[in-house]
Amino acid sequence: MLLLQGKEFMEPFFDPCQREAFHLEVLDTYETPEESEPFQRYLAGQPDDYSWMQDWLDLVRSMTVRGVQVRRARVITVPHTDYTRFALKVAIDCNAVAGEEIKYLPRHLIDADLLTTDDWWLMDDKTVAFTVFEPTGQFVGGAVTTDPRIASYIREVRDRVWERAIPLADYGSQNSK
Repeated sequence: MLLLQGKEFMEPFFDPCQREAFHLEVLDTYETPEESEPFQRYLAGQPDDYSWMQDWLDLVRSMTVRGVQVRRARVITVPHTDYTRFALKVAIDCNAVAGEEIKYLPRHLIDADLLTTDDWWLMDDKTVAFTVFEPTGQFVGGAVTTDPRIASYIREVRDRVWERAIPLADYGSQNSK
């Protein structure tokens, strides 16, 4: 495995993608420094201009414009954490508008043995990047592999989760209050 960090992870990892970029998120809370202030504003009921999301949203738009499907599935605990409610609002206000197709899967609807314990990206069904975080929550990068056995297993997990998950439009309309 190769650890790609920062811009080395973003452009070189996402640019070659031709068909699909799929992201699985399995944590209920993320404590990344770039989200700290927006999360605090959310908790205080203050508006957000989402400027902290622009680089990501630009990347998603550029991928979808060239025909790449960007999908994300979030496995979440019910009742929701404050962070899950925050991420749901961001998904509705930003990610989906930029072109991401997002689904939510309540954790109780899938056997934990059918999931992975780590978040990851799967590009074009063959390249996997397990996301790496420091104990402080700081995103470090992606541990990348093209091992066909790992990619095969990750595809199976993706398909199981995606089949059971609820589209953002349906889930968000019921849970974004």
